[in-house]
Amino acid sequence: MSKRVYEDIGRGISCIDANYGDFGMACFYLLEHGGECAVIETGTANSVGNLQRCMADKSLDSAQVKYVIPTHVHLDHAGGAGLMMQSFEQASLVVHPKGARHLIDPSRLVASSIDVYGEEKFQYLYGTVVPVESHRVIEAEDDMVLDLGGRRLRLRFTQGHADHHFCVWDEDSKGWFSGDMFGLSYREMRFEAGNFVMPSTTPNQFRPEAFIESVALLRSYSPERMYLTHYGELAYSDDLAELLCQQVAAYQSFAPLYPGQNEALAKHIADYTLTHLAAVAPPDGVEACRLVVESDAALNAQGLAIWLGRMNISP
Repeated sequence: MSKRVYEDIGRGISCIDANYGDFGMACFYLLEHGGECAVIETGTANSVGNLQRCMADKSLDSAQVKYVIPTHVHLDHAGGAGLMMQSFEQASLVVHPKGARHLIDPSRLVASSIDVYGEEKFQYLYGTVVPVESHRVIEAEDDMVLDLGGRRLRLRFTQGHADHHFCVWDEDSKGWFSGDMFGLSYREMRFEAGNFVMPSTTPNQFRPEAFIESVALLRSYSPERMYLTHYGELAYSDDLAELLCQQVAAYQSFAPLYPGQNEALAKHIADYTLTHLAAVAPPDGVEACRLVVESDAALNAQGLAIWLGRMNISP
């Protein structure tokens, strides 16, 4: 995806940049079928203008939006939900039951994110988080099927990154809208020799065994493609699924080595990741990934530290 607001990626799907920090850091998707639309992920309040531009170019009316579907309620995935629901008066918000109350009243989400980022960076990344009216919320069930103009979207609960996470299976495209359950693969991580994925273990509900089980669930559907939030469509392979699980297992072994030392743990994760990237990336490609790897390693270290404290694991 070049530096365009959105890109048609086929099968009735548009990938839209979320305007989250730098271009290419997060995206969300507009799915069109049978005269109806679904927005899968929402980005943040800063993302809504890009969606409106995409819909205007396609001559789509707001009344055609039937569902707004964040995979989980972390604010880079769901922070724009309230504002979008104000724009799409006919739409229902479909959310995991453990996350629904946080979008109806997002005050705790906002407060915890400000604790992580600080007030100034929070405003830059997320803008104003608008609550969603409770009567417009559908609490998802595992294996629930949504009908979008005759197109079936199946929701599967997938713990590991967050307890309030599900993924969306689109039979028509043989693809998963995977949220953070198939890791991160920014455009800098795509190479001629192969692609790279990195787990996301951000605070505060990382569960490594559940993460690996969820990847196995996604794999069991024999997908052909993954629609990542970070970032864009990725061709599926079993090798990538295995790489993701290997890294999760490695993270488990790293965390006890650095109790209370998040910076040292983050450096270990970043060094480990960059070493593995070198298997598919030329030297200049590894360097091009350094900043994003170090940034996500710092967030991953925070999640691992919380997991370590919960498990009370010693080196």
